[in-house]
Amino acid sequence: MKNKSIKPGYLFTTGYTNYIFILLFLLYMFDYVDRTVISSLFPFLKADYNLTDTQCAMLISAVYWSIVIFTFPVSVLVDRWSRRKTIGFMAVLWSLATAAGAFTKSFRQLFTARTFIGVGEAGYAPGGSAMMSALYPVEKRSWMMGLWNASIPLGSALGVALGGVIASHWGWRHAVGIVAIPGFIVAILFFFVKDYKTIGLEKSEQKTADHKKVKMSVMDLVKEFLGKPSLIFTYFGITGVVFTTTSLLTWLPTYFHRVQGMAEGPAGIKSSAVMLFAIVGAPLGGYIADRWRKKRINARLLVPALTSLLSAILMFLAFSVFVGQTQYLILLSVGISVTAFIAAAAAVTQDVVHAGLRAISYAIAVVIQNLLGASLGPIVIGRISDATNIQTALTFLPIALLVATACFFAGSFYYEKDLKKVEKVTIEIGE
Repeated sequence: MKNKSIKPGYLFTTGYTNYIFILLFLLYMFDYVDRTVISSLFPFLKADYNLTDTQCAMLISAVYWSIVIFTFPVSVLVDRWSRRKTIGFMAVLWSLATAAGAFTKSFRQLFTARTFIGVGEAGYAPGGSAMMSALYPVEKRSWMMGLWNASIPLGSALGVALGGVIASHWGWRHAVGIVAIPGFIVAILFFFVKDYKTIGLEKSEQKTADHKKVKMSVMDLVKEFLGKPSLIFTYFGITGVVFTTTSLLTWLPTYFHRVQGMAEGPAGIKSSAVMLFAIVGAPLGGYIADRWRKKRINARLLVPALTSLLSAILMFLAFSVFVGQTQYLILLSVGISVTAFIAAAAAVTQDVVHAGLRAISYAIAVVIQNLLGASLGPIVIGRISDATNIQTALTFLPIALLVATACFFAGSFYYEKDLKKVEKVTIEIGE
């Protein structure tokens, strides 16, 4: 029997739910601190290892290539074994890999360490998304996903800012080593939280009067993903935005350094302020989507379509029209608008699939967005920069946002129909 102190739609008491949320938030934040700290260290690494822009970008992409390879098998462990244990092990691994980067002696060794960061981070987004979906009722899913995803720009901003400041005073190795410590501590704490019971992959047998549950076939599992157009369009819509945001996170400090002549530390801090404004965008987009969804069921795809279009316009103005203070104000606005998509889009990846496949659903999103977006974006922009200059390279970013806009808008026409196909499942408290 469910505890009467637990509110309807919640898995645990409010206090314990908030405690798990805080740990999930901190882990996601330190995930991105460890992931992005390297971007503000490019000038130091170029001096030490004589790297090109393309090689610098490869240190970012190495993380995402690993995520692409490992996120799907790890997500199977999340859905079929344990959210708690998988997330804990992954966080310990990425923290240790980050720390190892401080002891490398060559580009090849640092690239290897960055690769293992990606191995660790491969399971976090799918596992965290599955836990977030179980912790809160469906009508609050976008809002809470938005608050959780606000940790991404916060972690990215901290990573870039701390990297530049620490490296300027004590060297880039200290910057890499110091940021690894907090994530390791939170990872240990996560091993002791409660989990929900692993959900059986069953469906209602429609041919029987009592809708008896039967085991899902391989074809049923395939249809959960390939038979949902709104899901497919969402995967590729997310990819278009991630291509843009990862490229911006990677190259904005370099842009300020080269084009505006700023030192590495101030360039990192100025860039991190743009990312910091994204803390507003993720929860705001989720809040708007949940409120609008009460009147328009496909709001969780319409909001990403509108915010991606707005971001494309703002980014075009920032890099092609304006300069100086006006440009920077527009970039701060981009920080808000370009992340407003994530809460609603992430919720869609959970809404329209069987509850026992939520981690796998988000893993598919992670594979596509990292293969075609996060790992590709920095290299494409880096190569354009090598061939021309960083100013010209960044003017190409709005194109990816327009592609994302088209995908989200197309998916909105299928969302309600796909939602009706989802099996109703009761989630129970486990260990």
